[in-house]
Amino acid sequence: MRFLPALTRVAALGAAAVLAATALTACGDDASTSEAANPYGLLQPGVLRAGTLTDAPPNVYLKDGKFTGFDNDLLTAVAAKAGLKVEFVGTDFSALLSQVNNHKFDVGSSSITITEARKKTVDFGNGYDFGYFGLDVPAGSPITGFDQLAGKRVVVVQGTVQDDYATGQHLNPVRVPDYNGAINQLKAGTADAWIAPAEIGEKSAADSSGKITVAAKQLSPAPTAYAFAKGNDKLRAALNKGLDEVIADGTWTKLQAQYYPGRPIPADFTPGSGSVPVPTASAAS
Repeated sequence: MRFLPALTRVAALGAAAVLAATALTACGDDASTSEAANPYGLLQPGVLRAGTLTDAPPNVYLKDGKFTGFDNDLLTAVAAKAGLKVEFVGTDFSALLSQVNNHKFDVGSSSITITEARKKTVDFGNGYDFGYFGLDVPAGSPITGFDQLAGKRVVVVQGTVQDDYATGQHLNPVRVPDYNGAINQLKAGTADAWIAPAEIGEKSAADSSGKITVAAKQLSPAPTAYAFAKGNDKLRAALNKGLDEVIADGTWTKLQAQYYPGRPIPADFTPGSGSVPVPTASAAS
């Protein structure tokens, strides 16, 4: 076995140490460069991939092949403040939150009411909207209120806060995967009532050619917000900041007037962080 002279061995060890240090520095530079290019850990740098629905106007829906609605138009404006473009992808609401937390989507946009149960799956941004429960019934139904649903066949979209409400009221609801499924049950007379987001219920009734009417509505117990994967605090903070900015510049107020004309804003609701004033409709126009 041959042994290197002592000085040669020292030189070799020194060279190896230098190479190792250089490699570590290079790795560190690569990580820093990657983080700088994609600071929010997005699936694609610069692009916010948003899971949403196709059939829930005026909140989220497809129109002429484009995702639109209050929630989605607002998200586009909010993301722009952070220098991001939005790519919308349709999905079912029942799968949306798990898909967000599993990083299939960077964010969930679908008029998602904040609940303690949902906080176990995802993190929420600041609230950007309030909502009402609507009670849709077939035309000619004797049902006029939420207190008349016991023993009735009540349909809800699975996984929604309306599903939570119906379950909490022991109504044993019929669960469907999307809003079209609920609408079709009412039209066919296979359901006595549908508990829906009020704006969606009102739009569905208006588009039903007189087959569906709105019997009642009541204020939802919590605000709606965008959903984020657990621990994605940088993205959540950036979009919370962007939300405050679109509230301050009047975009939020304009979109409210566009999608919910004449809808009063509850006195105890403030969108965003609550630290910025909300322009009136006249000031934002």
